Amino acid sequence: MSDTDSFIDEVTEEVRRDRLFLMFKRYGWIGAVAVVAIVGGAAWREYSQAQERAAAQAVGDAMTAALASNEADARAAALAKVSAETVGAQAVVDMARAAALADAGQADEAAKVLDKIASDGALPQVYRDIAAFKSVILQAGTLAPEERRLRLETLAAPGATLQFLAGEQLALLDIEQGKTEAALTRLRDIAASAGVSRDLQERVSQVIVALGGSEDSAEQEG
Repeated sequence: MSDTDSFIDEVTEEVRRDRLFLMFKRYGWIGAVAVVAIVGGAAWREYSQAQERAAAQAVGDAMTAALASNEADARAAALAKVSAETVGAQAVVDMARAAALADAGQADEAAKVLDKIASDGALPQVYRDIAAFKSVILQAGTLAPEERRLRLETLAAPGATLQFLAGEQLALLDIEQGKTEAALTRLRDIAASAGVSRDLQERVSQVIVALGGSEDSAEQEG
């Protein structure tokens, strides 16, 4: 390589370094901002998660303290003062309060709390279904039979979270109204369904036997 070529290469390399330095000086802040954003984002996530854990712990501690009372009225009053930051956690608190109100003989107030949860569109469906189911059970002696049937049929829809439990209650309502065959048909369907818990299967079988029926409809007809 000639001296001229070597000189040209050195100059070219120097120009490249100057350009790189200039670009870094001009645009290097972008990389710095990106690094700060990444690190800051990670720190914020850790902080947020810590805050969420602390909030959940605080709600749990408050509920534990409220439920420690032996008096249902006192438990309900204490739970009414517990406030959660998320709708799901608040729903759990309110369900516990409804249970305390029911234990205190305030079924109407408990039902109002549960119905409010059941109608809250911000909650996952499972929370709403559980609250609606508990409300119907709590008002079994006061709601008109057809109103109970209407609510339970909604909860007993195929694929619903409480399909089988609501179906069991519908069968009991059938029995209450003297519709024994309708009750037996409903109970047999529950007993034969996949995904039914063992406890529910046993309860259903006991009711079928108590009604003088059989889980096998063909056997019953024979």
